[in-house]
Amino acid sequence: MENLTLKKKGENAGLSDNTTHIKQTPGDIVFNVINYLFFGVFTLSCIFPFYYIFINTISDNELVKSGAITLIPRGITISNYIAMFKVNDLWNSVVVTVGRTLIGTCLMVFVSGLAGYLVTKEEMWHRKFWYRFLVITMYFNAGLIPWYLNMSMLGLTNNFMAYIIPGIVSPYNIILVKTYVESIPSEIEESAFMDGASYWTIFCKIIWPLSKPILATIAIFGAVGHWNSFQDSLILNSNSPELFTLQHRLYIYLNQSSNLGAIVASGTSSTDSAAIAGAMNTKIIQYTISMVTIIPILCVYPFLMKYFEKGLMLGAVKG
Repeated sequence: MENLTLKKKGENAGLSDNTTHIKQTPGDIVFNVINYLFFGVFTLSCIFPFYYIFINTISDNELVKSGAITLIPRGITISNYIAMFKVNDLWNSVVVTVGRTLIGTCLMVFVSGLAGYLVTKEEMWHRKFWYRFLVITMYFNAGLIPWYLNMSMLGLTNNFMAYIIPGIVSPYNIILVKTYVESIPSEIEESAFMDGASYWTIFCKIIWPLSKPILATIAIFGAVGHWNSFQDSLILNSNSPELFTLQHRLYIYLNQSSNLGAIVASGTSSTDSAAIAGAMNTKIIQYTISMVTIIPILCVYPFLMKYFEKGLMLGAVKG
Protein backbone atom coordinates (compact mmCIF):
# COMPACT_ATOMS: atom_id res chain seq x y z
CA MET A 1 0.00 0.00 0.00
CA GLU A 2 2.82 2.37 0.88
CA ASN A 3 4.59 1.57 -2.40
CA LEU A 4 1.39 2.39 -4.30
CA THR A 5 1.09 5.71 -2.48
CA LEU A 6 4.71 6.63 -3.19
CA LYS A 7 4.22 5.68 -6.83
CA LYS A 8 1.19 7.96 -7.13
CA LYS A 9 3.10 10.81 -5.45
CA GLY A 10 5.91 10.32 -7.92
CA GLU A 11 3.48 10.41 -10.83
CA ASN A 12 1.86 13.58 -9.45
CA ALA A 13 5.29 15.18 -9.01
CA GLY A 14 6.17 14.27 -12.58
CA LEU A 15 2.87 15.74 -13.82
CA SER A 16 3.56 18.93 -11.87
CA ASP A 17 7.01 19.21 -13.39
CA ASN A 18 5.58 18.74 -16.89
CA THR A 19 2.98 21.45 -16.36
CA THR A 20 5.34 24.03 -14.85
CA HIS A 21 8.40 23.50 -17.04
CA ILE A 22 7.45 23.94 -20.67
CA LYS A 23 10.17 23.00 -23.10
CA GLN A 24 11.13 25.93 -25.30
CA THR A 25 11.66 25.56 -28.99
CA PRO A 26 14.73 27.09 -30.70
CA GLY A 27 12.45 29.80 -32.04
CA ASP A 28 11.30 30.69 -28.51
CA ILE A 29 14.88 30.90 -27.29
CA VAL A 30 15.90 33.17 -30.19
CA PHE A 31 12.85 35.39 -29.57
CA ASN A 32 13.63 35.69 -25.85
CA VAL A 33 17.27 36.54 -26.53
CA ILE A 34 16.35 39.22 -29.06
CA ASN A 35 13.64 40.54 -26.74
CA TYR A 36 15.99 40.85 -23.75
CA LEU A 37 18.71 42.44 -25.87
CA PHE A 38 16.33 44.97 -27.39
CA PHE A 39 14.83 46.08 -24.08
CA GLY A 40 18.25 46.01 -22.42
CA VAL A 41 19.64 48.38 -25.05
CA PHE A 42 16.49 50.52 -24.85
CA THR A 43 16.80 50.78 -21.05
CA LEU A 44 20.46 51.77 -21.28
CA SER A 45 19.64 54.38 -23.92
CA CYS A 46 17.11 55.92 -21.50
CA ILE A 47 19.41 55.83 -18.47
CA PHE A 48 22.68 56.87 -20.10
CA PRO A 49 21.76 60.56 -20.77
CA PHE A 50 21.02 61.07 -17.07
CA TYR A 51 24.18 59.24 -16.09
CA TYR A 52 26.27 61.22 -18.56
CA ILE A 53 24.94 64.55 -17.30
CA PHE A 54 25.45 63.52 -13.69
CA ILE A 55 29.08 62.42 -14.07
CA ASN A 56 29.84 65.69 -15.85
CA THR A 57 28.41 67.72 -12.98
CA ILE A 58 30.58 65.96 -10.38
CA SER A 59 33.78 65.90 -12.47
CA ASP A 60 36.57 68.45 -12.72
CA ASN A 61 35.33 71.41 -14.78
CA GLU A 62 38.47 71.65 -16.88
CA LEU A 63 38.11 68.01 -17.94
CA VAL A 64 34.44 68.55 -18.74
CA LYS A 65 35.19 71.57 -20.92
CA SER A 66 37.79 69.60 -22.82
CA GLY A 67 35.33 66.74 -23.42
CA ALA A 68 37.42 64.20 -21.51
CA ILE A 69 34.51 62.84 -19.46
CA THR A 70 32.66 60.04 -21.22
CA LEU A 71 31.85 57.05 -19.01
CA ILE A 72 33.65 57.51 -15.69
CA PRO A 73 33.75 60.68 -13.53
CA ARG A 74 37.21 62.13 -12.93
CA GLY A 75 38.33 64.66 -10.35
CA ILE A 76 35.10 64.23 -8.40
CA THR A 77 33.79 67.44 -6.82
CA ILE A 78 30.46 68.93 -5.77
CA SER A 79 31.55 72.52 -6.30
CA ASN A 80 29.09 72.95 -9.18
CA TYR A 81 26.15 72.18 -6.92
CA ILE A 82 27.51 74.44 -4.19
CA ALA A 83 27.85 77.27 -6.72
CA MET A 84 24.36 76.60 -8.03
CA PHE A 85 22.79 77.00 -4.60
CA LYS A 86 24.51 80.35 -4.19
CA VAL A 87 22.30 81.81 -6.92
CA ASN A 88 20.29 84.78 -5.67
CA ASP A 89 16.87 83.80 -4.29
CA LEU A 90 17.31 80.16 -5.33
CA TRP A 91 16.32 78.84 -1.92
CA ASN A 92 13.21 81.03 -1.97
CA SER A 93 12.30 79.52 -5.34
CA VAL A 94 12.84 76.04 -3.90
CA VAL A 95 10.43 76.83 -1.04
CA VAL A 96 7.85 78.19 -3.50
CA THR A 97 8.13 75.14 -5.75
CA VAL A 98 8.00 72.63 -2.90
CA GLY A 99 5.03 74.48 -1.40
CA ARG A 100 3.05 74.55 -4.63
CA THR A 101 3.90 70.90 -5.32
CA LEU A 102 2.72 69.68 -1.91
CA ILE A 103 -0.36 71.88 -1.59
CA GLY A 104 -1.38 71.67 -5.24
CA THR A 105 -0.94 67.91 -5.45
CA CYS A 106 -2.82 67.19 -2.21
CA LEU A 107 -5.79 69.37 -3.19
CA MET A 108 -5.85 67.96 -6.72
CA VAL A 109 -5.80 64.35 -5.47
CA PHE A 110 -8.58 65.01 -2.94
CA VAL A 111 -10.84 66.84 -5.41
CA SER A 112 -10.17 64.28 -8.16
CA GLY A 113 -10.99 61.44 -5.78
CA LEU A 114 -14.19 63.06 -4.53
CA ALA A 115 -15.39 64.21 -7.96
CA GLY A 116 -14.50 60.86 -9.53
CA TYR A 117 -16.62 59.13 -6.90
CA LEU A 118 -19.55 61.53 -7.24
CA VAL A 119 -19.88 61.17 -11.02
CA THR A 120 -20.36 57.41 -10.55
CA LYS A 121 -23.57 58.04 -8.60
CA GLU A 122 -26.83 57.96 -10.56
CA GLU A 123 -28.40 60.14 -7.86
CA MET A 124 -26.13 63.08 -8.69
CA TRP A 125 -28.05 66.06 -10.03
CA HIS A 126 -27.64 66.20 -13.85
CA ARG A 127 -24.74 63.78 -13.59
CA LYS A 128 -24.43 63.14 -17.33
CA PHE A 129 -24.42 66.85 -18.15
CA TRP A 130 -21.68 67.69 -15.65
CA TYR A 131 -19.58 64.73 -16.66
CA ARG A 132 -19.80 65.56 -20.36
CA PHE A 133 -19.11 69.22 -19.61
CA LEU A 134 -16.02 68.11 -17.72
CA VAL A 135 -14.81 65.96 -20.60
CA ILE A 136 -15.33 68.75 -23.18
CA THR A 137 -12.91 71.00 -21.30
CA MET A 138 -10.13 68.52 -22.13
CA TYR A 139 -10.43 69.26 -25.84
CA PHE A 140 -11.36 72.95 -26.01
CA ASN A 141 -9.78 76.01 -24.40
CA ALA A 142 -9.93 79.73 -25.03
CA GLY A 143 -6.21 80.23 -25.67
CA LEU A 144 -3.38 81.98 -23.89
CA ILE A 145 -4.59 85.60 -23.98
CA PRO A 146 -8.17 84.93 -22.77
CA TRP A 147 -6.69 82.65 -20.11
CA TYR A 148 -4.41 85.43 -18.90
CA LEU A 149 -7.24 88.00 -18.90
CA ASN A 150 -9.43 85.63 -16.95
CA MET A 151 -6.70 84.96 -14.39
CA SER A 152 -6.09 88.72 -14.11
CA MET A 153 -9.76 89.48 -13.48
CA LEU A 154 -9.83 86.78 -10.81
CA GLY A 155 -6.90 88.42 -9.05
CA LEU A 156 -4.56 85.52 -9.71
CA THR A 157 -1.64 87.54 -11.03
CA ASN A 158 1.33 88.13 -8.73
CA ASN A 159 -0.38 85.77 -6.34
CA PHE A 160 0.77 82.39 -5.01
CA MET A 161 -2.74 80.97 -5.43
CA ALA A 162 -2.24 81.22 -9.19
CA TYR A 163 -0.20 78.04 -8.82
CA ILE A 164 -2.86 76.21 -6.80
CA ILE A 165 -6.42 77.07 -7.87
CA PRO A 166 -6.25 76.41 -11.66
CA GLY A 167 -4.85 72.92 -11.14
CA ILE A 168 -7.26 71.67 -8.49
CA VAL A 169 -9.75 70.28 -11.02
CA SER A 170 -8.17 67.95 -13.57
CA PRO A 171 -10.68 66.30 -15.96
CA TYR A 172 -8.29 63.54 -17.00
CA ASN A 173 -7.56 62.55 -13.40
CA ILE A 174 -11.25 62.61 -12.52
CA ILE A 175 -11.96 60.24 -15.41
CA LEU A 176 -9.22 57.89 -14.18
CA VAL A 177 -10.68 57.86 -10.66
CA LYS A 178 -14.23 57.39 -11.96
CA THR A 179 -13.18 54.38 -14.02
CA TYR A 180 -11.30 52.89 -11.09
CA VAL A 181 -14.18 53.40 -8.64
CA GLU A 182 -16.54 51.68 -11.07
CA SER A 183 -14.29 48.61 -10.93
CA ILE A 184 -14.84 48.29 -7.16
CA PRO A 185 -17.62 45.74 -6.40
CA SER A 186 -20.86 47.58 -5.76
CA GLU A 187 -21.80 45.08 -3.04
CA ILE A 188 -19.26 46.72 -0.71
CA GLU A 189 -21.01 50.06 -0.95
CA GLU A 190 -24.48 48.51 -0.74
CA SER A 191 -23.61 46.71 2.50
CA ALA A 192 -22.32 49.98 3.96
CA PHE A 193 -25.60 51.70 3.03
CA MET A 194 -27.51 48.95 4.77
CA ASP A 195 -25.49 49.68 7.92
CA GLY A 196 -26.51 53.33 7.73
CA ALA A 197 -23.35 54.84 6.26
CA SER A 198 -23.64 58.10 4.30
CA TYR A 199 -21.94 58.89 0.99
CA TRP A 200 -19.27 60.86 2.83
CA THR A 201 -18.57 58.00 5.24
CA ILE A 202 -18.39 55.50 2.39
CA PHE A 203 -16.03 57.74 0.46
CA CYS A 204 -13.70 58.36 3.41
CA LYS A 205 -13.65 54.88 4.92
CA ILE A 206 -14.16 52.60 1.90
CA ILE A 207 -13.62 54.24 -1.49
CA TRP A 208 -10.59 56.33 -0.52
CA PRO A 209 -8.55 53.44 1.01
CA LEU A 210 -9.45 51.09 -1.85
CA SER A 211 -8.46 53.72 -4.43
CA LYS A 212 -4.87 54.17 -3.26
CA PRO A 213 -3.32 52.83 -6.50
CA ILE A 214 -5.14 55.28 -8.76
CA LEU A 215 -4.71 58.13 -6.28
CA ALA A 216 -0.97 57.48 -6.19
CA THR A 217 -0.96 57.50 -9.98
CA ILE A 218 -2.60 60.90 -10.28
CA ALA A 219 -0.41 62.15 -7.42
CA ILE A 220 2.62 61.42 -9.60
CA PHE A 221 1.02 63.26 -12.50
CA GLY A 222 0.24 66.26 -10.31
CA ALA A 223 3.58 66.39 -8.51
CA VAL A 224 5.60 66.19 -11.73
CA GLY A 225 3.39 68.83 -13.34
CA HIS A 226 3.75 71.25 -10.44
CA TRP A 227 7.48 70.65 -10.05
CA ASN A 228 8.19 71.25 -13.74
CA SER A 229 5.69 74.08 -14.17
CA PHE A 230 7.20 77.16 -15.72
CA GLN A 231 4.69 79.03 -17.86
CA ASP A 232 2.40 80.19 -15.07
CA SER A 233 5.33 81.63 -13.12
CA LEU A 234 6.67 83.37 -16.23
CA ILE A 235 3.34 84.87 -17.30
CA LEU A 236 1.32 85.39 -14.13
CA ASN A 237 3.99 86.27 -11.56
CA SER A 238 6.57 88.03 -13.70
CA ASN A 239 6.43 91.13 -11.48
CA SER A 240 6.90 89.19 -8.24
CA PRO A 241 10.42 87.69 -8.10
CA GLU A 242 9.69 86.30 -4.65
CA LEU A 243 7.11 84.00 -6.28
CA PHE A 244 9.35 82.64 -9.03
CA THR A 245 9.38 78.86 -9.19
CA LEU A 246 12.58 76.84 -9.30
CA GLN A 247 12.24 76.20 -13.03
CA HIS A 248 11.73 79.90 -13.69
CA ARG A 249 14.69 80.92 -11.54
CA LEU A 250 17.03 78.40 -13.14
CA TYR A 251 15.82 79.46 -16.57
CA ILE A 252 16.85 83.03 -15.81
CA TYR A 253 20.22 81.86 -14.55
CA LEU A 254 20.71 79.72 -17.63
CA ASN A 255 19.95 82.67 -19.92
CA GLN A 256 22.45 84.82 -18.07
CA SER A 257 25.12 82.17 -18.54
CA SER A 258 24.28 81.84 -22.24
CA ASN A 259 24.56 85.60 -22.69
CA LEU A 260 27.99 85.58 -21.09
CA GLY A 261 28.97 82.80 -23.44
CA ALA A 262 27.91 84.90 -26.41
CA ILE A 263 30.00 87.81 -25.16
CA VAL A 264 33.08 85.63 -24.93
CA ALA A 265 32.46 84.14 -28.37
CA SER A 266 32.23 87.62 -29.90
CA GLY A 267 35.65 88.47 -28.50
CA THR A 268 34.54 91.54 -26.57
CA SER A 269 37.65 92.77 -24.82
CA SER A 270 35.79 94.77 -22.17
CA THR A 271 34.46 91.66 -20.47
CA ASP A 272 36.18 91.11 -17.16
CA SER A 273 37.89 87.86 -16.24
CA ALA A 274 35.13 86.78 -13.84
CA ALA A 275 32.48 87.02 -16.56
CA ILE A 276 34.71 85.11 -18.97
CA ALA A 277 35.27 82.33 -16.43
CA GLY A 278 31.53 82.05 -15.84
CA ALA A 279 30.78 82.04 -19.57
CA MET A 280 33.24 79.27 -20.29
CA ASN A 281 31.28 77.05 -17.90
CA THR A 282 27.95 77.43 -19.71
CA LYS A 283 27.79 73.73 -20.58
CA ILE A 284 28.52 72.75 -16.98
CA ILE A 285 25.84 75.13 -15.73
CA GLN A 286 23.33 73.58 -18.11
CA TYR A 287 24.19 70.10 -16.87
CA THR A 288 23.92 71.14 -13.23
CA ILE A 289 20.59 72.88 -13.77
CA SER A 290 19.23 69.75 -15.42
CA MET A 291 20.25 67.56 -12.49
CA VAL A 292 18.92 70.00 -9.87
CA THR A 293 15.49 69.90 -11.48
CA ILE A 294 15.44 66.14 -12.18
CA ILE A 295 16.91 64.57 -9.01
CA PRO A 296 13.93 65.28 -6.64
CA ILE A 297 11.46 63.60 -9.00
CA LEU A 298 13.81 60.67 -9.57
CA CYS A 299 14.03 60.17 -5.81
CA VAL A 300 10.25 60.15 -5.29
CA TYR A 301 9.15 58.21 -8.36
CA PRO A 302 10.50 54.72 -7.42
CA PHE A 303 8.48 54.67 -4.19
CA LEU A 304 5.23 55.22 -6.10
CA MET A 305 6.05 53.09 -9.12
CA LYS A 306 4.13 50.01 -7.94
CA TYR A 307 0.99 52.08 -7.40
CA PHE A 308 1.52 53.86 -10.71
CA GLU A 309 1.54 50.63 -12.73
CA LYS A 310 -1.41 49.06 -10.92
CA GLY A 311 -3.52 52.21 -10.90
CA LEU A 312 -2.95 53.06 -14.54
CA MET A 313 -3.83 49.56 -15.72
CA LEU A 314 -6.94 49.18 -13.57
CA GLY A 315 -8.06 52.68 -14.43
CA ALA A 316 -7.96 51.85 -18.13
CA VAL A 317 -10.16 48.74 -18.01
CA LYS A 318 -13.45 50.52 -18.65
CA GLY A 319 -14.35 53.83 -20.30
